[in-house]
Amino acid sequence: MGWRWGVKSLRYSTMVLGVSNTAVVILGGCFLLLSFPPCGPRRTLPLAVVTLAAAVRIVAMVHTGIAQQATATTVVESSESAVVDAVIRHQRRMRYKKWIWWTRFATVVMVVQFVGATYLLLKIIKSASHDETTGDCVLGIVSKASTWKRNMLVLFIVMVCFVALLQCFTGSDVLRWRSFYSTEDNAWKAHYREVFDHGMREALCCLGRVKYLSVMEEDEVYSVARLLGDLVAYRASGTGHLELLAGLALFQRNSLPSKRHEELMDAPRGQIEEAAILHKFAEAAYTGPLLDFGRNPFIFPCAWLYRQGIFTPWSCNRRPKLHGDNWWRGHAAAFLKYVGLPPGALRQGRVCQAKCEAAYFIVVLHHARTVVIAVRGTETPEDLITDGLCRECTLSAEDLDGLMSHPCSDIRQNIKTSFPHYGHSGIAVAARELFLQIEGNRENSGDEEPALRSYLSSLMGPGCECDGYKLRIVGHSLGGAIAAMLGLRLYNRYPNLHVYAYGSLPCVDSVVAEACSDFVTSIVYNNEFSARLSVGSILRLRAAAIMTLSQDSKTDTALIYRLARRFLYLGQYQSWGIKKLAPGSVFNSDPVSSGEYGQNVGGDQYSNKDKGKEERFSDLFLLGRPVVEEMVVDVEQDNLTSPFKDEISIANSLDDPVTEFMETVPNSNHVSADDPKEMFLPGLIVHIVPDKRSLLSPIWKALTINEMPQKFKAYIADRETFKDFVVSPSMFLDHLPWRCHNALQNILAAQDSNL
Repeated sequence: MGWRWGVKSLRYSTMVLGVSNTAVVILGGCFLLLSFPPCGPRRTLPLAVVTLAAAVRIVAMVHTGIAQQATATTVVESSESAVVDAVIRHQRRMRYKKWIWWTRFATVVMVVQFVGATYLLLKIIKSASHDETTGDCVLGIVSKASTWKRNMLVLFIVMVCFVALLQCFTGSDVLRWRSFYSTEDNAWKAHYREVFDHGMREALCCLGRVKYLSVMEEDEVYSVARLLGDLVAYRASGTGHLELLAGLALFQRNSLPSKRHEELMDAPRGQIEEAAILHKFAEAAYTGPLLDFGRNPFIFPCAWLYRQGIFTPWSCNRRPKLHGDNWWRGHAAAFLKYVGLPPGALRQGRVCQAKCEAAYFIVVLHHARTVVIAVRGTETPEDLITDGLCRECTLSAEDLDGLMSHPCSDIRQNIKTSFPHYGHSGIAVAARELFLQIEGNRENSGDEEPALRSYLSSLMGPGCECDGYKLRIVGHSLGGAIAAMLGLRLYNRYPNLHVYAYGSLPCVDSVVAEACSDFVTSIVYNNEFSARLSVGSILRLRAAAIMTLSQDSKTDTALIYRLARRFLYLGQYQSWGIKKLAPGSVFNSDPVSSGEYGQNVGGDQYSNKDKGKEERFSDLFLLGRPVVEEMVVDVEQDNLTSPFKDEISIANSLDDPVTEFMETVPNSNHVSADDPKEMFLPGLIVHIVPDKRSLLSPIWKALTINEMPQKFKAYIADRETFKDFVVSPSMFLDHLPWRCHNALQNILAAQDSNL
């Protein structure tokens, strides 16, 4: 029974590769015995390398399978004891590393086989083109032999090339993970925790963070890996990655339209004006190559070096020295050059930070009687770790000091009576550390370390240089969320404070988010994913995709591929109010209909049996027929099917893995203490949307700054609008840090023209 289970757990591609490599070893051994005595070792070396590589590959596959089985067995194990569970996890990590070692060794062997197959194929082609086989000793011997030996040579070359190509597409897994995990949710979570944990540590090591590779205990990297592993646990329902993408596309198409913006209140002009002026400081905080790469994708190294002042090293001594800056003070130069200020305006800052620390810049604008604190968003691996620590944490009274001392008694009372309050754990830790950096301890600061002295109080306190100045804190993405939580703590000390968060992450609960609306403004550009990014929203999106896929009886192989391709590659119309383009336009497409697949949509009949590459998907917003024809792939004969296609009749059965999976997903019907706390955008939310719907550029062109001209409007939105993800291929492009600036300027220009 054991060997039967072992055979059943093997992947079909593994069986084919094993048989093929065995055939290569046998055929190669026969040719070595035939040609070695007359030709010698030097001329038979390529043949020997290819044959030996096939034999080593078989051995590597066996050891990889053994290591994979040992890893899977340890993953399934669990214990209620914390000590025993820690031992099991240590053993799991060691076995996972061993499995990774064998898979990479097999990859090296695969490369050797591919090179050897290429060499032998070129030798055959060269000999055939010159109509001679005597130039090579081995080929000469075979050519003079009988017909069956020549046929064996052809078969050998075909098998070598077949194995080399097949191994490039089959992956490294020897066994099927599902044979071990089945539909066990916890097993899939533990498996992907190890996958993400090891992958992130190796990525950090490649980026110069070698210290993370040798850490065995549970640190912040493992916390992020644990969260990511929990989110990929949809594999327990039988859903593959491609099928999940298809479910996302189906969910996007069938979802209800959002509230029309005519029903919302226009954003106040004063805040739009100040947000437009201060946005450049949030952008300038990206002093690394990220900002220049987005704006100048082809010449970004030159643009970044120019902004860093590398071409003017003689002026480096006039620039302020920031913590972690390079020897020519390039980050200070990049910030000042982008905002167009003299060196004396930049007073303090930090660009090189550790985990859960924020890069920041403090600027004094005497002409505007304003002190600006610009907090940088995600740019470094440490920032990504801070983003990933998105489990909730309890906010202390010190974190909410500004609200606890709010002038409005109702807000103070509401905050005090609704404890405990929750926030994004990574952002909360970063905001606390940043508060110590710029404010520290106001009492007895002379006895403190320089890093903990109250710099901001010494700058804006009574009788100081900036006494009576306004305090503005700005940031984009992660920086906006940290700026908002920093403002919650500083508001009682500096009442003339306002925070502008551009594309901020949801970071506080609803009570705190509402309470800070008078001094925090969150700017959301179109369909930015950051405004919807939380653990709860991802879980709901994942559940909605799986449920939509399971309820659609027409999801077959071809449709899954097409929907996944649509979700990954095709640009589309956004938000509300579709306007059909003129016939014959390059971007011409039909409007979306609410009908199901297979029904009449936009005047065209959708069918999986249409004319292949000539078929038009009228429910998709395509980039034009020439582009589509290049991207359409014939998938009618593939064997990928929806895992729920034959299970619709038992959709309500408790034995259905989909239903069991859905029961574990948090929603309004069943809420438990273990569910993630809901996070919201802080403060007043200003939503910037296109006045008219416009077709986005293709993804490979959307990184340029040459966008189609369009007007924007700004509305005050409610938080529930940004509670869930907007499934859109362009939502990541909308989040680029400079996208908001032109929209704000267009809003002001449109308002001026209407006056």
